[in-house]
Amino acid sequence: MSRPRADMRNWQDLTPEDQLALREAYGRDPDCLTGTCSLDAKTAHFAAWLAERGVAFGAGDLPRRTPRG
Repeated sequence: MSRPRADMRNWQDLTPEDQLALREAYGRDPDCLTGTCSLDAKTAHFAAWLAERGVAFGAGDLPRRTPRG
């Protein structure tokens, strides 16, 4: 993934409300149907979509699941 531009906001710096609004907008955008089950491809597509909106997002921004024990 390319390095974020200096004028981009980091995903983690956005408020939860702003993150939710962007995820909802992404879900409504018909151009965002990736046609794949690959998490890597979906993450790359989401990151590119966000970059067009001035937001830097990478794999490190994905939520981490803790193993069930």
